[in-house]
Order: sequence, then C-alpha cells, then structure tokens
Amino acid sequence: MSLIRRIVLSRRAVLATAVAALAAASAAPPAGYAEGLYPNRPVRIVLPFAAGGVADLTARLIADQLGAKLGQRFYVENQPGAGGIAAARTVIAAQPDGYTLALLSNGTAISVSLFKKLPFDPVKDFAPISSLGTFDFLFAVRADSKFKTLEDFIKAAKQKPGALNVGAINNGSTQNLAAELFKTAAGVDFVIVPYRGTPEVLVALLQGGVDLTIDSYSALKGSLADRKIRALAATGPLRSKITPDVPTLRESGIEASIESWNGLFAPAGTPPAVISALNTALQEILVDPALKKKMLELGIDAKPSTPEQLATRLRTDIEKWRAVIEQAGIERQ
Repeated sequence: MSLIRRIVLSRRAVLATAVAALAAASAAPPAGYAEGLYPNRPVRIVLPFAAGGVADLTARLIADQLGAKLGQRFYVENQPGAGGIAAARTVIAAQPDGYTLALLSNGTAISVSLFKKLPFDPVKDFAPISSLGTFDFLFAVRADSKFKTLEDFIKAAKQKPGALNVGAINNGSTQNLAAELFKTAAGVDFVIVPYRGTPEVLVALLQGGVDLTIDSYSALKGSLADRKIRALAATGPLRSKITPDVPTLRESGIEASIESWNGLFAPAGTPPAVISALNTALQEILVDPALKKKMLELGIDAKPSTPEQLATRLRTDIEKWRAVIEQAGIERQ
C-alpha cells in the first residue's frame, strides 16, 4: 500500500472516530444526570414551614442522611407562608435538574381546595420522589375528664347537640378539618373553637374552656408525659407505633381515618434518573433502625414509598379534603 493511500485511510479513520464520539456525546444525558454522577454539587430542600418544627427537624435528619449516602451536601431552606405558596414558587421556578427539591405535605393537599386560586398545581408542577413519613392525630381530653372513651364523648354530644367544645388550631388546618370530618362521620354536633397555636389550645383544655382537642403526638407529647391530658383515640388506619395503647377511630366506632404525611418532590420535568437515584437512597435511609427511632421520637413513622404511591396519596388526599371543606362550608381564602 502506498504511503499516500495509508495517510488517506488513517485520516478517514480518525474522522469516523470523531463523528462517532460526537454522536455519542449528543445522545448522552448531561453529565450531572449520568448514573453515579448525581449529585455533583449541593442540593437544597425547600420547606413551606418555619425552622424548629417537626417537619423542619425531620427534613434536616433526612437531609443529613442523603448527604452521607450520595456524597454531596443536602441542606434545608425554610420559606414559610400561607398555603406553602412561597416555597412552591421557588421550587417550580428552579431548573428541573434535581438540585432544588420540595417537601410537600398533607397541608399541600388541603390548600388546593382551601384557596380560591392556588398559583401552582401540586399534581402537575411537581414530580413525586418518595414519602418521608406519616403521623396520626390524637383526640385528647383533660386527665380528670368525665369522658373515658371517645364513645363517651360521642354519646354526650348526641344527648346535647352543640353543647360541647372542641379546640383545634387555625381554621383550615389538618387539625381543624379533622374535627369537621369527625363531626360528620360521628353524626354529632359540637362547636369547633379555633386557636392560633397548640399552647393556647392546651391552656383552654386544662382550664375547661374546651372539652376535647385534636393535635399531633409531637404537639401533645409533654402534656401526655406529665399526665395532664389523656388520649382517647388516634386517627390513623392502624394503631400507631408511637401510641400503641390508644385505639383508632375505627376501633371507637367511627368509620374514618386521618393520616398526615410529608413527602419529597422535585420540579416537574426532572430526569427519571435523578428521581430514581433519590428514591433508591431514601428507600435505604428510611428503613434504618437508628433513623426510624429518631423519627419516632419526633412523632413520625418513617416510611418510604414509590413515586407512584406518593402521587396516588396526593391525589386521593386532595379529593378527600375537598369533600370535607365543601361539607363544612368553609370559606375559601
């Protein structure tokens, strides 16, 4: 073979290799999405809650574990505000690349029907990753209350409609709507008294201003431990690992259950490989006994899910609370 022919063939081979490499590079996903390379910089988790609350503490625990598992820093950014609107806007406006995530909750599902015009659609604007945990609410009375069971309270409410008071925080909160759902499911009438926060509700309960309150275990934990109040029922579908001696609503004769939740979401359009990487990490993190113990101390049952299961829970809860809000005639904000 002549020298000139060898040079021509060599140039053609180099050109073909370059074209093939260019085509492969064009077809491949961006480096940040490639398996094993996400994340390659810090990831923020935006919360619609203030610092120091149970959701905030939970998110920080999980952020630390995600960072250890995936080799990059995960940090929490608090953006509290009505309806979670501020936090949602921040996440939706971010690039859908997995570096800005959102914590959504049962409260997000409520907001869909509570607001006249919510400036985001949690079903369409977010991609579910995994649930983080669930928690029940407790129906509690003063320690010396004449109501020893929830059935006692229901019986008294039926004998004197409108005579009993139930204290719950903020109109439109899960606690407030749980009281509305209880009223309908039990077929009783009582007055729901709204308060700005749990401390005020507890003062009213201990002073006799209300006969019963509905709140999370974490909010009532101190008063329960001090034996100032007693739990009559828990709202979950099954007895809680946190309060195993407390009967459920169904065990108390009420065909209803209320299980609140927190979940991790990404902006819609986030690459499936990123969703998968995060879900896989959370599936491992949330079954770790040490983390589950810490979460239980906060009143949360750590519980991962598939993205599809979380999407179903969100849609189901939107419809559930829409019906409760409409039935109660709550004015939309």
